[in-house]
Amino acid sequence: MVHAEARRRGDIIRGMNDRFAELYPQHLETVKQRHDKALAETGYDHIIIFGGEIHIQFLDDTYYPFKVNPHFKAWVPIVDNPHCFIVYTPGEKPRLVYYQPVDYWYKPASAPSGYWVEHFDVRVIDSPEKAKEHFPKGGRSAFVGEPNEMHGGDANPEALLNALHFERSWKTDYEIACLTEANVRGVRGHRAAAKAFREGKSEFEIHIDFLLHSSQAEEELPYGNIIALNENASVLHYLNHIREQPGDLRNSFLIDAGAQYHGYASDITRTYARDEQGEFAKMIAAMDAMQQRLCTMAKPGINYIDIHMAAHKEVATILADFEFVHGLDADGIVEKRISSTFFPHGVGHFLGLQVHDVAGFHQDRAGCIIAKPEGHPYLRLTRIIDPRMVFTVEPGLYFIESLLADLQKTENAKYVNWTKVDEFRKFGGIRIEDDIVVTDDGHVNLTRQAFADA
Repeated sequence: MVHAEARRRGDIIRGMNDRFAELYPQHLETVKQRHDKALAETGYDHIIIFGGEIHIQFLDDTYYPFKVNPHFKAWVPIVDNPHCFIVYTPGEKPRLVYYQPVDYWYKPASAPSGYWVEHFDVRVIDSPEKAKEHFPKGGRSAFVGEPNEMHGGDANPEALLNALHFERSWKTDYEIACLTEANVRGVRGHRAAAKAFREGKSEFEIHIDFLLHSSQAEEELPYGNIIALNENASVLHYLNHIREQPGDLRNSFLIDAGAQYHGYASDITRTYARDEQGEFAKMIAAMDAMQQRLCTMAKPGINYIDIHMAAHKEVATILADFEFVHGLDADGIVEKRISSTFFPHGVGHFLGLQVHDVAGFHQDRAGCIIAKPEGHPYLRLTRIIDPRMVFTVEPGLYFIESLLADLQKTENAKYVNWTKVDEFRKFGGIRIEDDIVVTDDGHVNLTRQAFADA
């Protein structure tokens, strides 16, 4: 039985490798074409992309976790080796300058291997200082990444970055496959976390279960896990992970956590109620249903701002239906910006090489900006939706102490059922988040698909 399971897993891994090997060459061609165009537009002959370096902690001999430059991992799935470079000249084979020191304090990176290696001229260096030996000797070079005095070239030219960031809005088949696998791994962690909540575990223990079942070390996460019990769910970026057991005092659980695959991120949020028959559980169900209605809006030609504004009306409807606000209909709740007290963030963002991927406001390659609607400063995406764009849809409804206190000081306080609000502060809030890839005639929900397959 054990041997059969090992064979099954081996077959799955081999099948995945074959699929990524099939998709990668066209992805690389797309990346090269985008760089060819951006370099020509901005007058550069070469580009040098620095993967990044490791930094030592203050007054210590321990390093901070390494985070690779997203421009670098767009070319190669190397996310854990510092002091590496991509060197590219249009029309030539891209060069990978690969750091592999002789070291007995730390284990050096293994030799490059996999389906992508044959596409690069690999140059191995044993010290960071030797990288410049493999840089172009003539012409104009653009340098992209963390600036370092050892490296030449014009550092991070704005026009070049704007063009490259704009092009990143449309994902290749390889990238969509990476994002799909990131969702699969994230969902494994979410299922384990939900089970841990039902078993009465602490925030810290739930966090550990997520890491174990999504097969990630903490430094490999695409972002810090939000594991929030009770009122902690009202803190939008709650990262504390309290270790004490909450016991019978558990009322609610919000988890916002993702996974990475080849440097591409998933971003998934779910909310659970301890009392599955209570009113808070009914609110979660209402939020889940409305989040799915918002997802149906994701199709080519739709303005993402319209999804955000529809989310405010949906939240307002729930506030009225559950009697948190009286004397106003949904339109009135939005018009008076009462919905913004309970839903203060944007409904989503681009997703890809970064969790909050770039160019969410870009109108064009030059970097002209599409403004956010007045009164919605935290919206991260204002673009018209196209096929191959990938983004999140994540409406929320929260009981945030500071925002409620501000609302209570205004004329709009008279519309709020404060007795009901006070009863629900202990739950913190609700957020439901899925990752969406837009198709030619609609969308595919990568997160719901992963939950269904699990």
